[in-house]
Amino acid sequence: MPMINSRIPNSLSKEKSPYLLQHAHNPVDWYPWSDEAFEKAKQEDKPVFLSIGYS
Repeated sequence: MPMINSRIPNSLSKEKSPYLLQHAHNPVDWYPWSDEAFEKAKQEDKPVFLSIGYS
């Protein structure tokens, strides 16, 4: 089954890493490791889902 990519880029679309950029159109709004990501999770009272990568 092919992976479905969204046409709307997520927060990774501004990154320089080729690995992160390949996930910039995933339907998940991934954030790179940053204070912004943790602050957003805290403000929204949501857990952080950490992906350590796969390829």
